[in-house]
Amino acid sequence: MSPYLIVPGWAGSGPDHWQTHWERDLDGARRVEMPDWHAPRRAGWLQALDLAIRAAEAPPILIGHSLGCLAIAHWAASAGAPVRAALLVAPPDLDRPGSPAVLGEFAPVPRGRLAFASRVVASDDDPYTTLGRARQIARDWGAEFTALSGRGHINADSGLGRWRDGHAQLALLLDGDAPRRRDAWPVRSA
Repeated sequence: MSPYLIVPGWAGSGPDHWQTHWERDLDGARRVEMPDWHAPRRAGWLQALDLAIRAAEAPPILIGHSLGCLAIAHWAASAGAPVRAALLVAPPDLDRPGSPAVLGEFAPVPRGRLAFASRVVASDDDPYTTLGRARQIARDWGAEFTALSGRGHINADSGLGRWRDGHAQLALLLDGDAPRRRDAWPVRSA
């Protein structure tokens, strides 16, 4: 079984973020701990991600959010470790004017095709990118694309809780099946 590596974005994912719920709920899931969540440095984040991927007992499934998506794409541009797949949720457009200066090391947004299966999920009202730009990022990465309506940055502020609909996106990525029944999802034993 492939482990799940949760890759949060800038400032990490707090207790109400769907990634935090998934970390607890998915069997074999763990969070990639970055050196500094609030002042991210690209080299440190890529090194932490590389170590986590190489330490995995099998090619992992990466679950990135926001800046975590860009870290995955930057890592993939020069990495040699195998990855099974990546779910990339709400990648920000750091090439747009007004992007936070603290994230500057992650710009420009990588444009190279990813060497593993991937799916980008974006919302039509994300304040950090347009739906058109998210679609272009998915095309550049060779990723499947899912557009959501009215989900903002697809984070804790979006009120998604455990984001069960996100599990269906992960299922589509992994095996192309129709969305699985919620009670059949591989959750961690109590």
